[in-house]
Amino acid sequence: MLDLSRERNRMVDVHISRRGIHDREILHAMREVPREAFVEPGFEEFAYEDGPLPIADGQTISQPYIVAFMIEMAGLEPGDHVLEVGTGSGYAAAVMSRIVDRVYTIERHPGLAETARQRFKKLGYGNIEVRTGDGTKGWPEAAPFDAILVAAGAPGAPLALQEQLDVGGRLVIPIGDEPNEQRLLKVVRTGAATYSEEDFGGVRFVPLIGEQGWPERSNFARARARSLPEMIAAAAEPLPEFDDPAFGALFDRFADRRVVLLGEASHGTSEFYRARAAITRRLIEKHGFTVVAVEADWPDAAAIDRYVRHRAASDSPDTPFQRFPTWMWRNTDVAAFVAWQREYNGRVRLSSRQAGFYGLDIYNMSGSIAAVLKYLDRVDPQAAGIARERYGCLTPWQSEPSTYGRAALTEGYQKCEEAVLQQCRDLLARQLEHAERDGADLFDATQNARLIASAERYYRIMYYGGPQSWNLRDTHMFETLEHLLAARGPDARAVVWAHNSHIGDARYTEMGIVRDEVNIGQLCRQQFGSEVALIGFGTHSGTVAAASDWDGEMEVKAVRPSHSDSYERLCHDCGVSRFLLDLRRDEPLRSRLLERFIGVIYRPETELRSHYADVSLAQQFDAFVWFDETEAVTPLGPEHAAAGVPDTYPFGL
Repeated sequence: MLDLSRERNRMVDVHISRRGIHDREILHAMREVPREAFVEPGFEEFAYEDGPLPIADGQTISQPYIVAFMIEMAGLEPGDHVLEVGTGSGYAAAVMSRIVDRVYTIERHPGLAETARQRFKKLGYGNIEVRTGDGTKGWPEAAPFDAILVAAGAPGAPLALQEQLDVGGRLVIPIGDEPNEQRLLKVVRTGAATYSEEDFGGVRFVPLIGEQGWPERSNFARARARSLPEMIAAAAEPLPEFDDPAFGALFDRFADRRVVLLGEASHGTSEFYRARAAITRRLIEKHGFTVVAVEADWPDAAAIDRYVRHRAASDSPDTPFQRFPTWMWRNTDVAAFVAWQREYNGRVRLSSRQAGFYGLDIYNMSGSIAAVLKYLDRVDPQAAGIARERYGCLTPWQSEPSTYGRAALTEGYQKCEEAVLQQCRDLLARQLEHAERDGADLFDATQNARLIASAERYYRIMYYGGPQSWNLRDTHMFETLEHLLAARGPDARAVVWAHNSHIGDARYTEMGIVRDEVNIGQLCRQQFGSEVALIGFGTHSGTVAAASDWDGEMEVKAVRPSHSDSYERLCHDCGVSRFLLDLRRDEPLRSRLLERFIGVIYRPETELRSHYADVSLAQQFDAFVWFDETEAVTPLGPEHAAAGVPDTYPFGL
C-alpha cells in the first residue's frame, strides 16, 4: 500500500523546498495537511504529485507548489486574519489555517463550498469559515484582512478586495486580459488610499467569475464562438485532394525552413498520414529536403531506410514494426509513402541527395516495453497490469488515473526492477550484434554507441515513468534530429512526423505551464529560431485506429464530436471542411482553449479528462491543418501483400 505520509514529506522536500520555498511555517503546514483528503475519489494516489487535479464543477485543485508560493507571497504570520477567494477543494484554506489565526473563504459553487465545509469539520480545522457567494465582493463584515489570496484569474484587482485590506495588508491575485492567461500580482496597501504592486510572472488559473471579475464562462464562450468561427472561415485556405500538386504547393511558404515539423492529433487517422506524405513529397522533390525523421524506433526505421535508399537489407530476422502499436507505421498510407520514396531515390544519382527515413525515438522503446510486460506477466500479473496502465500514458495529457502512469508502484513491481532492466539490456545487446553483422555505416554505429552508453538511464526512467521520462524521451529525439542534420551535411533539411504533443511548442500548453515538460517543437524553436515551422493537425469527428489499453487489440473507434469549448469546435463551426490556417499573425487564436490529443490509446468515455488540455493554438503552432471528418488508418494485412516487390521490401508479410 502507498504510504501517503511518506509521499507528503517527499512532496514538501522535492516540489516545495527544493524549488525555493523556505518558510518553516508553510513547510510544516503542508506536511501536516493531508492533501489526499481534498482530491476527488480515485485521485488519492496522485495527491502528492506537483500538478493540478480536477474537482467538481469543472474546477481544479491547484498544484502544491503554487499554493505554497502564493502563501509565501502573502507573508502570512500567526495571528493574521486571511480572506481566500475561491475555496475550491479547500486545500489552500486548510494549509493557511495551520499558520494564521482565522481563515475566511468564499466559493461561488454551493456544492464545492459544502464539501469543503465538511472536510474542515472532519479534520477538526475549526478556525475556517466558509461562505457561498461572489468572491469579487469580498467579505466586508469580516474586514479588514491582513492578507487576501485569490485562486482565480481576474481582469484586474477588484476594488472591493483592495478596500478590505488593512494598511500593510497584502492581496495576491492572478490578473490578465485573457480569462486563462495571467500575471501573478501582489498588491500591498501602503496607506488609506495608496497601494504598491509587484509582478511575480506568468501563471494560469481558471477565470474569476463575478461582478468585478469575468462574466460567466458559458456567456463568454458563446460570445467568443459567434466571432471566432467567422474569423477562421475568412482566414482558412481550402485544401484540394491529396494527389493534386496544389495540395503540397500550399506549404511552399515553409520551404525555406531547416526543419518542418508535421503533427497529428492521433496516431491512427488516415488523413493525417496522407497529408504529411503529400507535404513531404513536395518538400523533397521541389525543395531538396533529405531527412524524413519520424516518431518511431531507430532500428525499425533503419530497415525502411535501407529499402528506400536501395541499400543492402539487414540480416536480422525481425520484420520492422511488429510490436504494439503495429498500425502506427504498418498501414497502407505509410506503405504508399515508402514506395514513393524508394522510387524517388532510384531517380536521384547522388546518394547525398537521396531522402532517408529515420527513427527518432529512444532505442526500440516498444521492444523494451514488450520485454517488460513479458517478464512481469510471468512473475507478477498484478505488476504487469500496472505496467500496461502506465505505458498507456506515453503522452502527458492522460490525467485519468486508469490511463495515467502510476506514481507509486506495488512492492512486487519494485522487486522486479533489476530483472526487467537486465532484460532490456539483453534486448539492446542482441540488436547491436545484428547491427555489427550488417556492417552498418559510421552514423549508425555512432548512434548505437550513444544509445548503449545511456541505456541504463533510459530504461530505468522509462520503467518508472513520470515527467522526467517524457523530458528524457523528447530531448533524446531532438538530439537525434540534430545528429541526423549534422550527418547529412550543412545544407541538410528535415521533415519530422510526430504527434501534436511532441511538435507543438510545450511552453504554450499544460505540458510546459503545469508540468515543466519540454518537447521537440519547443527545443527546435529554441535551437533554430525562425528556421523551424511547427504545423499541427486536427479533426472534429469520424473514426480512429486505437486501443483501449497498452498492448491491447487495435479497434476502429468512433471519435466523439469535439468539445464545445475546444479549438476543434471553432474549426468545425467555421463551415470549411478541410483547410490550412496560417497562425503566424493570428492574434485572436492566442487565447487558451481546449485541444484534443488522441494517442495509441483512446477512451471516449473519459475523453474530457484524458484527451483534452488547455493550449494557445497560435503560440503552439505556426500553422494548423484541419479535416472536419476523418477515417481510421488501414493496417497492413495479407491482402495488402504487394506482388513482385523486391526481397528487401520492409513490410513483407
